[in-house]
Amino acid sequence: MNPIKILWVDDEVNLLKPHIIFLEQRGYLVHTCESGAEAIEEIKKQDFDIVFLDENMPGLSGLETLSEIKEIKNLIPVVMITKSEEELIMDDAIGSKIADYLIKPVNPNQILLTLKKNLHHTRLVSEKTASNYRQEFRNIAIELASVNSFEEWSSLYQKLIYWEIELEDIEDNSMVEILESQKHEANLQFFKFIEKNYKNWFDNPKNSPVMSHTVFREYAVPEIKKGKPVLMVVIDNLRYDQWKVIESTIAPYYKKMEEKTFFSILPTATQYARNAIFAGLMPSEIEKLYPQYWKNDVEEGGKNLFENELLTHQIKRLGLNNIKHHYTKVTNLYFAKKFAEKFSEQKEFDLSVLVYNFVDMLSHAKTETEVIKELASNDKAYRSLTLSWFKNSPLIDIIQQAQKMNFQLIITTDHGTINVKTPTKVVGDRETSLNLRYKTGRSLTYDNKDVYAIKNPKDIRLPTTNMSSSYIFAKSDLFLAYPNNFNHYVNYYKNSYQHGGISLEEVIIPFVILEPK
Repeated sequence: MNPIKILWVDDEVNLLKPHIIFLEQRGYLVHTCESGAEAIEEIKKQDFDIVFLDENMPGLSGLETLSEIKEIKNLIPVVMITKSEEELIMDDAIGSKIADYLIKPVNPNQILLTLKKNLHHTRLVSEKTASNYRQEFRNIAIELASVNSFEEWSSLYQKLIYWEIELEDIEDNSMVEILESQKHEANLQFFKFIEKNYKNWFDNPKNSPVMSHTVFREYAVPEIKKGKPVLMVVIDNLRYDQWKVIESTIAPYYKKMEEKTFFSILPTATQYARNAIFAGLMPSEIEKLYPQYWKNDVEEGGKNLFENELLTHQIKRLGLNNIKHHYTKVTNLYFAKKFAEKFSEQKEFDLSVLVYNFVDMLSHAKTETEVIKELASNDKAYRSLTLSWFKNSPLIDIIQQAQKMNFQLIITTDHGTINVKTPTKVVGDRETSLNLRYKTGRSLTYDNKDVYAIKNPKDIRLPTTNMSSSYIFAKSDLFLAYPNNFNHYVNYYKNSYQHGGISLEEVIIPFVILEPK
């Protein structure tokens, strides 16, 4: 590895001899200049890793020299060193994107700390993060061996996501691979947990997690009753890890009060889970009470066209007759901009519900568009793409307006999604549903070990198209593929983001309550 080269610019450079010796003893190469003009010539001639720049020099000032350096080599970090504590100089230097700001007299350890922060930061953080995860690995393994409740699964999943994001930029890929292995094992164990307990949650709701059909009543209504206007944003297909990466973009406007999770119902698909959220009912109950609002998988037409009507009925059933609400669904950029332009109209409502479909469109686009496949080739890239969208979307403008209007903010979703890797064969008739993570229909043939099979859909409160209909849900990162044209089918859908099955990513999803700053 080549030694780090430092350019130190100071008209009293002879006084810096102890500092230079200190740095050279630690392997740094220090080149000195006594004026800004001399420094600029050196910058033109050779490369330096960092510049220490005195602010008060005859001729070109430190700030003037800084401006010249940035024009020549914009990415080189520059540390301003000055005797002055004037706030105006600090503001000018920071506004010029300096790497650090030190007040004279500086001691050698201050210089060393600045070097470590600016030149060794990535390596030091990487090494420390990897070391911390090595220590935590055993604790996670112990938890994974003993986890046996929905609360413990939620906690473990959040811990895995924390480490997945922490390890995102470390240099040691082996740590990332170990975590991926732990996460895969967790999904296999989670599937067994769901297989064992899911039916029982409907027979014994007091011992069940908050789920799609109870989340509005349990989590949203207490906030609505506080009397402050509430903006509830349902971002379709938003996983917990995606929430964690967009959280910092919301932080300048809202402070987080509570970060909760709830369990999406099965299938973890919009048609079922989101209708359940707005209705406060399971799909079979929606079909029974409001048949005009429900369409089964094989029926023609949109499956989520009556969310506002279902929400209106739920609000009445909950006795919230004095609540005035408004519902909007955004499915493209045009509608999003229109809603943002007219957001001030929402001040008339106690509850404003905004369904935002971008992340769902992104996951489907990844399957169908080669460019998106490359941009979202794995979970890290998928998170990054989500963050980039969010920062530049009308939704962040809407959130800013909501903050100014003193709205309470709720961010949630209907289900998550998983990157599918492995096909498992399934056979069904022409009436079988098309989803890759679940199937419903008659005479389904499948590998028992790869799916959670429900022979009687009423057991888990799902509707049936006929007497012999059943449901199957794929586990972990499997996807359901037909034997006909199997290889083409597999190549097309492998490494795409799908939902409808059983995985931590699809089932355990965020519900976040935020207060305006």
